[in-house]
Amino acid sequence: MVERLKCIALVGAGAFLGSVSSIFLLKLLPRFTNRLLKRPIEINGPKGCFIAQAESHGLDSPELMTDEIASEQLTRNIQFFGLESQQKVCKSYVVIIGLGGVGSHAACMLLRSGVGRLLLVDFDQVSLSSLNRHAVATREDVGIPKAQCLKKHFLSIFPECQIDAKVLLYDASSEEEILSGHPNFVLDCIDNIDTKVSLLAACVRRGLKVLSATGAGARADPTRIRVADLRESTNDPLSRAVRYRLRKDYGIEGGIPVVFSLEKPKVKLLPFKGPSGEEDNPSDYQIVPGFRVRIIPVLGTIPAIFGQVMASYVVTQLAGFQVQTEPVVNLDMEHYQKLHRRLIEHEEMLYGTALEVQVDVGEVMYVVKELWHGRSARDQSTKDVGRAMWRSVNDLMLVRWDRGKPASVSNLILLRFEEADEHESMSLADIKKDEPEFFMRISSMLKRAEVEFGL
Repeated sequence: MVERLKCIALVGAGAFLGSVSSIFLLKLLPRFTNRLLKRPIEINGPKGCFIAQAESHGLDSPELMTDEIASEQLTRNIQFFGLESQQKVCKSYVVIIGLGGVGSHAACMLLRSGVGRLLLVDFDQVSLSSLNRHAVATREDVGIPKAQCLKKHFLSIFPECQIDAKVLLYDASSEEEILSGHPNFVLDCIDNIDTKVSLLAACVRRGLKVLSATGAGARADPTRIRVADLRESTNDPLSRAVRYRLRKDYGIEGGIPVVFSLEKPKVKLLPFKGPSGEEDNPSDYQIVPGFRVRIIPVLGTIPAIFGQVMASYVVTQLAGFQVQTEPVVNLDMEHYQKLHRRLIEHEEMLYGTALEVQVDVGEVMYVVKELWHGRSARDQSTKDVGRAMWRSVNDLMLVRWDRGKPASVSNLILLRFEEADEHESMSLADIKKDEPEFFMRISSMLKRAEVEFGL
């Protein structure tokens, strides 16, 4: 009898829970139906590309933040940025060109971060060998355009985003079609030099914010990935060629942020073999002129991390969230030890003692690398990179900013010898009067050190 009562109770509880679940789903059904009806219809656009209709399913930011499901999906971002900053992200429009290992991961995380509108551009199709690094593609997607593949998966991840997909090769003829519409950011994830240079030059000419990815293939160390100005990217053949072409063809010296790796490529391009199995001239087999035919071995994790870094950089920029990227300073411990010794010798010569030197070699590394980026406080350009930075250390020294205070992390600036002599012949009042911008910049930087060291 007891067992029978237990069974009846369990059946009754199950029926009750089932009823509650059905009522809840019926309430949500109209919302999901409306979203599905608003999803874009693929149509054939100009030049044979597929274009998602712009009036598809994008919600404006206020509506998005009041939508229960969408706001709950973005809860962690809202908690991180704050509601107002997340609304900026949701109102943003980002263009991603190149949807392979790097671009697909960048686009995926921008979508998951709540970017309100995305334009996905790539002329290529998903291949079986690209599945080791693509963000969302499956075997079922092999053979379909990468742009359509991403859009298909993205609509099930965050259907509120307005997603335009164009199966299109970027060139001068498609520039207006791709870069018009005032995007808040353009992501260059192209691995062809000619196309990359053309895109970056167009973004500079149009005044568009752009973030470029350099070579992610043939590398294995994720700890060496950095974000810096194009002029600072070293050990990367692709960025070296892009720098040269931008300077030669367009007079662009820098000012373009790039994601790159300090790691030297671990492996080389594979030899190209024709149908006979013998090594052949790869240019004879190019479908698209100028695009690589030989294969670069790729460890799938590295392009994925490149893409994640790009998405993080862009979404924080869109939100107005300040991030201090790690400077690229090509110095080793011997350089910091030399600067530390030079500081002690200078203090003894100027003040007769080094007792007020309150930094060790580790703190000198912080001051030189984090505050002054291995360069004179008066010259924050990025012209000295690699071995040129090593040589520049021979002309640099640390001196007190305020001679009335000890030589601490919050009172040291890096200057050339002649600049140090001039600095020590002037008072802070003179500098503040004659060079107010320089005074404010240095004071702000030293305040940062004070805060970070809890002084």
